[in-house]
Amino acid sequence: MTDTSAVRAAADLWHHYGRGRAGTDRGVPGGFAWTWGQDCGPGAELLGGDLGGLTIGDLGSGSGRHAAHLVVHHRPARVDAVDASPAQCAMAEDLYGFLAPRLRLVRSEAVGHLLGHPGAYDVLYSVFGSLDFTDPAELLPAAASALRPGGLLVASTLGHYLGGAPAEADVVPADIPARTPGGAAATMRRWVLQEQVWAKALDAAGFSAVSTERVAPAVPGGRSAETLLVRAVR
Repeated sequence: MTDTSAVRAAADLWHHYGRGRAGTDRGVPGGFAWTWGQDCGPGAELLGGDLGGLTIGDLGSGSGRHAAHLVVHHRPARVDAVDASPAQCAMAEDLYGFLAPRLRLVRSEAVGHLLGHPGAYDVLYSVFGSLDFTDPAELLPAAASALRPGGLLVASTLGHYLGGAPAEADVVPADIPARTPGGAAATMRRWVLQEQVWAKALDAAGFSAVSTERVAPAVPGGRSAETLLVRAVR
């Protein structure tokens, strides 16, 4: 039997994610989509309107598409695209490295990066990224420490499990399927939590003005999912 915990610690479980798209879609996206299907719902306005001159962090940035959109279309001072996956960081460099230095690609676990940059950010966001795959008891206090007073945290996460099972009523993760670079089966942890659970965790981490919104998929069925949008102020 495969020791999936050992595999998870050693392998880049994001090696395959987005690789097919990167071969054919290399442009900077013209829009910013929060929803699971990337086909409906609000856009970058959730980040607070005018982003000009702000320092922004994308937590779990993957191939950097959302960060690249902000750099090109919203003129922040800088967007730090933070991701721990070597494969995703390499993909982002290949696609959008030309946007440096206003797009800074950071290969790091989100918690460690945030703790190392106290008060550095005006806005932090996660699009099915670090908020989903990092223990909230560690990530949320770290995010609070990295935001300036009045700074904004915005995230999209699953409103329920893929397949329809309800979100958790407590801060507990589930093991979900993943693949190593070589294709071997593995698992990774994902937090799929109810609105009130996120609200309580954010409050405990020092955030205020917490709000949530559910966005239904544009095309229900299959592996579509309802998106839960979460916003909070430091």
